[in-house]
Amino acid sequence: MPTAPTNTATKPSAAPERSLVQRMEALQRANEIRTRRAELKRNLRAGRESIHQLLLDPPDWVETAKVFDMLLAVPKYGRVKVNKILQQCRISPSKTIGGLSERQRSELVGMLRR
Repeated sequence: MPTAPTNTATKPSAAPERSLVQRMEALQRANEIRTRRAELKRNLRAGRESIHQLLLDPPDWVETAKVFDMLLAVPKYGRVKVNKILQQCRISPSKTIGGLSERQRSELVGMLRR
């Protein structure tokens, strides 16, 4: 009876290990980004920030945020309305602000300005 071939190749690791200093720096940066996003959402709710400007020219620390989450922070936009707008613009609810194409950006801003 033949035996099954054994696989002797080793699996490559996903990412090299980080030093403690690198991990602490990454954690500090992530905490800073979360704090700035929370402040941005508060400003969107209060009307001190414009969602249009945010979508057209996002700062680098917002680019990995979900479009859905940012739209929910805007007054008068709930889950149903946000889902409907994203569907009409052919944008996935899991899309990030940085991942939007120019077409999606302009179409979304156009829909929000109506």
